[in-house]
Amino acid sequence: MGGFFGVASKRDSMTDVFFGVDYHSHLGTKRAGLAAYDPTIGLQRKIHNIENTPFRTKFEHIFDEMKGISAIGCISDSEPQPLLIRSKLGTYAICMIGVINNYNSLIDQYLNFSGGHFDAMTGGKVNSTELVAALISQQSNFLDGIKFVQSAIEGTASILILKSDGNIIAARDKVGRLPMLIGKGEDGYCVSFESFAYKKLDYVDYKELGPGEIVEITADGVKQLQEPGTEMKICSFLWSYYGYSTSNYEGRNVEVMRCRNGEIMAKNDKELGKMEGIDYVCGVPDSGTPHAIGYANASDIPFARPFIKYTPTWPRSFMSSKQSERKKVAKMKQIPVHELIQDKNLLFVDDSIVRGTQLRETVEFLYENGAKSVHIRSACPPIMYGCKYLDFSRNNSEMDLLARQIVMELEGEEGFKYMEEYSDFTTERGKAFRQAICDKLHFSSLEFQSLEGVIEAIGLEPCKLCTYCWTGKE
Repeated sequence: MGGFFGVASKRDSMTDVFFGVDYHSHLGTKRAGLAAYDPTIGLQRKIHNIENTPFRTKFEHIFDEMKGISAIGCISDSEPQPLLIRSKLGTYAICMIGVINNYNSLIDQYLNFSGGHFDAMTGGKVNSTELVAALISQQSNFLDGIKFVQSAIEGTASILILKSDGNIIAARDKVGRLPMLIGKGEDGYCVSFESFAYKKLDYVDYKELGPGEIVEITADGVKQLQEPGTEMKICSFLWSYYGYSTSNYEGRNVEVMRCRNGEIMAKNDKELGKMEGIDYVCGVPDSGTPHAIGYANASDIPFARPFIKYTPTWPRSFMSSKQSERKKVAKMKQIPVHELIQDKNLLFVDDSIVRGTQLRETVEFLYENGAKSVHIRSACPPIMYGCKYLDFSRNNSEMDLLARQIVMELEGEEGFKYMEEYSDFTTERGKAFRQAICDKLHFSSLEFQSLEGVIEAIGLEPCKLCTYCWTGKE
């Protein structure tokens, strides 16, 4: 995934953009960068690797290295950015979040058309942001260039451009799969993926860009360059998992949605008699916790934390390239509360089940510490399809997904014709699917939130939500 933040101000903007970008650190773990414009210096840019050191540490000296009345920054899970580009449109900085599925064909088309070249990385890969810049430069101005990108790519691209005059162009992706919000402050305006990032910096809500909307931001105002489109497909997983709890997207708060989602799950379980004998409802830290709080509130079963994650000195468990080391770090972070585990029947709510590896290890950890039974509830439907539009749940193969592996084990490739049945707990396939996961991962029971339940919890019209990873439908 990734996130960005930008500021156009009448005063130095480096403090705001530093903290604004830092507030997007939950969205990426590979690269981070800042670009700034100062009237006397012009455009500047810094990029750092943040795989083993957080953004704040890597950029703590930025106030001595850069200055500017306008700036943009990006947290990225892919290539280095922002990039500084010099083209016929002038010199500018650009960053992009999203995925380009027809990446190779667009590169070939561009090279054949222009006779130019790209700066290739190891393995010959081209930076996706550089490709976007190259496509923009095929047109005579930034607006037409961005519209060309949005029409040419298959996938998703939300774009920030910092021009050589200090103005910022912000373009939300064509169907609004990702959020883009504008905040207003005393000395200027900002643009952000996460709404809470600018509110903590004393900006107030100004507007949320619509699907495909393009604006130009200055210290004095926001000019609309392209009206929003009529079709929206915002990612439902924003609320279920990777959005930050304090954020709002399309007017729907993440924490509120998650608590409501848990309540809906609990009411369904109560009606079906699936929560008898449970001692505590618990959340798989951290994003599963608010779903679990909602579940506990609606079920009248106490909420508890049978283990606590010790995070001050341990790196993120997925940082290391070695699976054995990641597993070791994950285990060392989990500190049990024996009084809440020993001989207890525990129901854990997780935000989702993708590959199931860490959840299996968590369940084994609970049994090793004396749990009587461990029941699992997933706060979203089974993930049956790899995301085509964003890179938060992309895998080398769809067979990396636990749900696909189970279907293959039960029925072979023939089973892929019946994915909707496997998602539905009332069907024979759905029941066999859940039991097979329980057997494989040692769960005492398992249930998934329904698609209807997630949509109800979000509170937007179904036609405005992307649910591809659960349904396989565009």
